Amino acid sequence: MKIGELAAATSTKVETVRYYEKIGLLAPPARTSANYRAYCSEHLARLSFIRRARDLGFTLEAVRELLTLSDDRSKSCEAVDTIARTHLIEIDRKIGDLKALRSELSRVLSSCSHGTVDDCKIIGTLAPRPKALS
Repeated sequence: MKIGELAAATSTKVETVRYYEKIGLLAPPARTSANYRAYCSEHLARLSFIRRARDLGFTLEAVRELLTLSDDRSKSCEAVDTIARTHLIEIDRKIGDLKALRSELSRVLSSCSHGTVDDCKIIGTLAPRPKALS
């Protein structure tokens, strides 16, 4: 299959497929006599794995590690569990940050008096605070 077909089959941009090849996540495909990339089912499976891992928020480095681990099916999945647990901790941290952000934005919105922009609490919160002169 051609790069456009592979990209479409995995909902990936062609540029992203090329990037994954460049950084070694996806093996370079064979070339046709017309010098087109010729992808096979292994490329499709690997790119699908990468896309799913990225959709779940794994970093490219974590994806690389997961791919390496998945290439040796006889190994213990302890290393995979460690990567997933580390990612889950990061997700929980981000959720905490988002909850704090939501709470702060909600607080600012609730203090809005719907007056003029000059008196707007949201603009006031976003505006830089002047530094004290020495």
